[in-house]
Amino acid sequence: MKKFIQEFKTFALRGNVMDMAVGMLIGASFTSIVTSLTENFINPLLQFILGSATYTLADIMTFAGNFISAIINFIITAFVLFCLLKGINKMLSLAKKKEEVPAAPTTKKCPYCMSEIDINATRCPHCTSQLSEK
Repeated sequence: MKKFIQEFKTFALRGNVMDMAVGMLIGASFTSIVTSLTENFINPLLQFILGSATYTLADIMTFAGNFISAIINFIITAFVLFCLLKGINKMLSLAKKKEEVPAAPTTKKCPYCMSEIDINATRCPHCTSQLSEK
């Protein structure tokens, strides 16, 4: 069960899945802006031009308020998503830093010719000097 949860965590926090989720949420939030623009500006303007409706100043203020509300909701949603992703990315980077263990060196320098040689070498292949065991 623990391995299953770890695999799911790896899948869910992968970059592609996170990007898709953010895209879906931002898209849904942006849809409300487009819907509000259509319902509160374009449709009333067309109805007014065609003469099928008359609007008072209060109606116009209501339309504007609804549109501004949709924009504010979008900004809040985008800000919350930004903060969440920033926190998740920070947690993931800290987890990766903890996992990174420096690898043991596989080479060393010859003290005579300063060439890079295998760490287990007892004689330098470049200058053929006998190396002391350390």
